This record gives sequence, structure tokens and C-alpha cells, in this order.
Amino acid sequence: MPSIDYNSAAKVTERLEERLVESLTGETNVSRRTVLGGLGVAGSAAVGLGSSRASASSGHDDEDEHGNFGAVGEYRDLNFDPHEFLTAFNTGESGQDNIPQQVYEEDSRTVREFEFTAVDTRITIAPGVEFQAWAYNGQVPGPTIRAVEGDLIRVEFTNLGRHAHTIHPHLKNLNPRMDGIPQNGPGVLDTGESFTYEWIAQPAGTHFYHCHSLPLKEHIHRGLYGTIIVDPDPDRVRENPRDYVNYPGPITDDFRAQLVEEAKSRNHEYAENDAVNEMVMVMNSFDTNFDGGNEVYAANTRAFGYGVGDTDGQGNWTAGETKRPIQIDKNERQRVYLSNATEFDLINSFHTHSQFFDYYDHGTTLTPTSKTVDTIMQCQAQRGIIEMDYSNHEPGLYMFHAHQSEFAELGWMSFFEVV
Repeated sequence: MPSIDYNSAAKVTERLEERLVESLTGETNVSRRTVLGGLGVAGSAAVGLGSSRASASSGHDDEDEHGNFGAVGEYRDLNFDPHEFLTAFNTGESGQDNIPQQVYEEDSRTVREFEFTAVDTRITIAPGVEFQAWAYNGQVPGPTIRAVEGDLIRVEFTNLGRHAHTIHPHLKNLNPRMDGIPQNGPGVLDTGESFTYEWIAQPAGTHFYHCHSLPLKEHIHRGLYGTIIVDPDPDRVRENPRDYVNYPGPITDDFRAQLVEEAKSRNHEYAENDAVNEMVMVMNSFDTNFDGGNEVYAANTRAFGYGVGDTDGQGNWTAGETKRPIQIDKNERQRVYLSNATEFDLINSFHTHSQFFDYYDHGTTLTPTSKTVDTIMQCQAQRGIIEMDYSNHEPGLYMFHAHQSEFAELGWMSFFEVV
């Protein structure tokens, strides 16, 4: 029955969340594996947890501690909503996601212009748990940029943080000056310095951007990363279909037409795209004590952010509650733009319960690279597109999570709510 379904899921989320927060309020040298093992056998007392505050490891250059811990289920910082981030596609039109941006024509090419800053900030990664982040436009992950292949992406970047930063795009960039690495172009930008990056949006697909200052592991794990989505141009697909398939067979007229329709469904400027529910998920993690290992895992930063929070047992959530499943219409096609920003772990993964999906590695093809699978792996900076169909599923909760069990228990566990 729905009441048992929702309340049971809420209790599971609450228990896992309590364990995670308790592990972070104790001694900072307690490893995640010790915490998981100890909690599984004898509870948090077995590993000596119980302090009300955690701080960065000694010798680290951040002056502030991680922050006070509030009651489980409460967020003090509501500036970032993982549910809003899911569908915040910044295409250059003004007024999106509070990012200064504009779209205009220049030399017969569409230009999508964005203003980015790098700042030092605190972000909330679990209820009452803060992390000292370095962030693009004050959020982790950074804003999702969306363009159509062939457009010019122009990013006016200013570094307002205490450390030197860049923006490196995982695009087919033909100008080494725009690569965003210390050795090329302006190099790293020190505090107060600015530079305008220009990249042609190519190839079509799901792409990644991040800071490329040294040490890379710190600049990435602190939060300087985000997603670039390049929509396929249906006219280009019609003219050059072979560029969009991983298949050596003949391109018939029917197959060509099928590819064009698929391109339209991925292009935000076409009506066909309106029939698809699109979401951005960035798998990320946080080393809260700066010992080179992660204590918290998430999709879009908030541990258990898509778990089950306060509910009446019928799927109605408390007003203002940020912890809730992702609600989807079973009659819509579901598309997830997925990328992995996890540092300190070799791989991350995405697994769906009671569901199989098609996967397009890097999103650069219009035909699946893996068909009818329920788990995929990604190394850091790997990305792709997941497409799912829940039309024949009964309404209710369907779990999805990383299939590294530790990751799931440390925050990367979520639900879709099919209605």
C-alpha cells in the first residue's frame, strides 16, 4: 500500500542520513569504512562519535571550520535546491538561474554569452553539514550551460576567490589559447583577474567543464566543475548522419529521418523536445576532513537530497522541504544528462531499480552505446545520456543510486516518484 511504501522509504532515508551526520560530527580522522562497519554492528558509539562540531584537518589553509551541525532533516542554507538544479538549463536567455547572460548574432553565428565568477563559499552537503567550497557562481555543481552545435559559447570569467583558477572545457576546442590550462593563453587567473573564454559548441553531446589549476584534485573536489550540453542540429544530422551513429550499416531514408527526429527531441529549440522530461545529474563527493578520501557522496551535492523526507504517506511533501523524490510523469520520456565529478575514487556508477535504460556514452551519438542496461560506470569527467521509459510501471517509488554500496550509504541514494 502507498502509505507503507512512502513511510518505509522515509524511515530508510532518515536512518541513513542520521548515520551519515553522526559520522561527520565525531573525530575527523575516523575513516568512512570504519564508520560504516562500526555503525552496522554496534551503532555510532562503537567508533567514538558524539562531538557536536567537525573541523578541517590541521594545517589546511582554510581558516573556517566546516560549520555547526543542525537537526537531521533541516537545511540552514536554502540557496541551492537540488530539485531546481535538475532542470536549470542556461541557454543564454536572460533571467535564467540568476546568471548574467544573453544571446545574439555575430558574424552569422549564434553567440551565447555567460558571466562566471569563482568564489570561496560554504555549501550544505547534508542537513546541518557545511563544506568549504570553491564554486563557479557560488554553487556546486556550477551552472549547466546549454547551446546548439556550431554556436559560440562566450564566458566572461572573473576570479573572486583566494586561489588561482581557470575554466577548462571538455569540448573540441580548436584554439589552444582557450583551453583553460596554466600553460596556454592567460594561464591561471589570480584573484581579481578576468578573461573571456570562447568555445565553439562541438561536438553534440554531454560535456564537462572544470578548473585546471594545480593541484587538480583539490580544485575539482572543492567544487569547480559543471556540465555543458551541446544539442544536435537536426539540419546537420540530415546532411551528415554518419557523424551521429556508431553503426557501420547503410543509412536508409527512414533511418535518416529517425535520426533527425531524435536530434529534434534533444534540441531545446524544437517542439519535439517538450515531450521529454530532461534532468542534469552530477555525481559528486566531498572529502570533509581533507585526508584524501571522501566522507559524503551525492547526486547534485545534497546527500540523500532525492530521498524521502516528511510525507503524509501518500506522496505529499512538507512545504519547503528540499529532501524529496524526483517526481516524474510516467507518460513522458525521461532523459538524464549524467556526469561524474567524483575525486579520490576511480569510478562512480548509476543503477536503477526495477528499470532498464539505454545509455549514450558522452551523448555524442543518436543511437545507444549500451542498450537495455540497469547499471553504468563512469570515471571522473566521463558523462553520457540515460533514457528511460516508465510508461508501463505502476505509480510509486523506484530507487536509484550508485552501485558502490558505500557510496549509497554515504549519501548517493535517491528515488523517482512515478505518478
